[in-house]
Amino acid sequence: MPHRIEDYALIGNMQTGALVGPDGTTDWLCLPRFDSPAVFAGLLGTEQHGFWRIGPAHAEGTRPPTADRRRYRGKSLILESEWDVPGQGTVRVTDLMPNGDGAPQLVRIVEGLAGQVRTRSVLHATVHYGQGIAAQRARQGRAVFSATDGRLWLDTSPDVGAGAGGDFTIGEGDSVTFALTWQPGTAAAPMPPDARDALLRTEAYWQTWAAQSTYRGCYAEAVTRSALTLKALTYAPTGGIVAALTTSLPEDIGGVRNWDYRYSWLRDSAMTVIALVSLGYLDEARAWRKWLLRTIAGDLDGLQIMYGVTGERDLAEHQLDWLPGYENSGPVRIGNGAATQLQLDVYGEVIEALHQARLAGLEPDPEATELQLQFVAHLEKRWMYPDEGIWEVRGRRRHFVHSKIMAWVAVDRAIKLIECGDADGPLQRWRELRDTIQREVCEKGYDPERNTFTQSYGSQELDASLLLIPQMGFLPPDDKRVIGTIEAIQRELSTPDGFIQRYHTEGCGTGVDGLPGDEGAFLLCSFWMAEDLAMIGREDEARKLFEELLALRSDLGLLAEEWDARLQRQVGNYPQAFSHIGLILAALRILTHDPLPLPGQRSTESDLAPARPYGSAATARSNRTKTPLTPAPLLRACYGFLALVHTVTTI
Repeated sequence: MPHRIEDYALIGNMQTGALVGPDGTTDWLCLPRFDSPAVFAGLLGTEQHGFWRIGPAHAEGTRPPTADRRRYRGKSLILESEWDVPGQGTVRVTDLMPNGDGAPQLVRIVEGLAGQVRTRSVLHATVHYGQGIAAQRARQGRAVFSATDGRLWLDTSPDVGAGAGGDFTIGEGDSVTFALTWQPGTAAAPMPPDARDALLRTEAYWQTWAAQSTYRGCYAEAVTRSALTLKALTYAPTGGIVAALTTSLPEDIGGVRNWDYRYSWLRDSAMTVIALVSLGYLDEARAWRKWLLRTIAGDLDGLQIMYGVTGERDLAEHQLDWLPGYENSGPVRIGNGAATQLQLDVYGEVIEALHQARLAGLEPDPEATELQLQFVAHLEKRWMYPDEGIWEVRGRRRHFVHSKIMAWVAVDRAIKLIECGDADGPLQRWRELRDTIQREVCEKGYDPERNTFTQSYGSQELDASLLLIPQMGFLPPDDKRVIGTIEAIQRELSTPDGFIQRYHTEGCGTGVDGLPGDEGAFLLCSFWMAEDLAMIGREDEARKLFEELLALRSDLGLLAEEWDARLQRQVGNYPQAFSHIGLILAALRILTHDPLPLPGQRSTESDLAPARPYGSAATARSNRTKTPLTPAPLLRACYGFLALVHTVTTI
């Protein structure tokens, strides 16, 4: 049985990634790319669908023991898990995926820390998401598995042997290494890797990358971990960025709201770029801009809202009937039918990302400038149409207010590009277009009786995407309509524990999104609320909500898409770029309203957090007892002047 979603650790190499449970089980790994068929798909089914476990041996018929401690090694994606085995000793397993242009590898290093620990490795590789067993054979003293479109080569220390499973004893000071390498089926056998060298190189890469962040102040640990997670979701060979590592992790346990997020949404990747450039990372923006230009290739009539990581357009949606789904939440889907939807907001998000990158210092690119002008010229003819909107509804198209606001953003940022002399365009006509869009939204998308903007024209429903109105500059934060909208969303879309839903679902019926069932609080929207509260002067409330959201993170600082208030657990695909984007940008927004900590002040959280017990109910309720990360009131009073000289770039 798979673990709770938030109990998994992420490791990755910026081509793909793996999820490792607290008992040392890798239950999810697609090779060689994020969107390739999984060789370990136990996450969406059972052990027969693929897994690789390394940890202390356990008795037949019992659960594998959960690690007593686990952590990321410094500011990296290298996972360390430690077990204290009664009567035997202590053993550590270090998991990593080395970065670089070579064949994708999963490296696992077992070390004896004390005593003599009987340890077990069991590897069950499959083809095409667990549809069949990967045939195993021995070759040149190595185990070789026939995976989808390739081979898996398993290398182990000489004293362990070449098999896929077995027990061995690890003593204090001893070390055993395992490495699983993917190669195309026609390629020659890969060289056996040097696990220790891979460990040092991988650690150096992540530590160097993390050190480039310009973020200073409170919440540094959370912001850094979120930045590392976003970096892990980038596809280094092209600069594409995926929305999440997984497919079909349910937004409603036992329900049908299960989607494949292993693709590059224009919206999600643009927002990832905004978050990263806000921390000073320009290389990622540069790489994504190149991906964007190659992928769209001037074909605005054929523009899609998402693509594959190398620009693939055919993302047809299919169901994998042999997989029961995570906790029997079916169907399991690969591909995504939303790729062909009309979502007018993506023009605004893409142009905003390019705008923010330019403000952050990214050098101009004539082709990117021309693309922005083409976007607005194209949008000029389409902005008045109904669409499926940011939440990709599978019901009828509507005039979603958020879509119109982001169309306004696209036009506004293009105007700014022209006004600063970086482009030529029909300035007066686009100023009039900007005013027209704003006027229509304020007339048709606003309910004066309730003093709130609504989800769509003529609707009474609310939508948390309206929280972006002040953040995008559509209206100022002190506008009574903005304040009324924020308060209405807080009042009507909050869960019992104070987090924010995207919109109202209809339970067993079919609502605006065309789907049965419910969903949890959307974490990105909850971070948006924290930002808005800070913008309208309710800083203490904003900080309280933000810290409650931080408490929802896993023991390793990771977030899925949503929070199920009823089950008190994370749900949805994982780790989710949206959630970590929201965390970074909310921290930056709150930081502008909060003094910097004392020089050298450190997080009070332990670097080595205890692993959450397997299958337990230990969730955010226990995490909320952690010491707050904000400075004490005395420090806030003594060092308030620091806020006057601190500037942070935010959207």
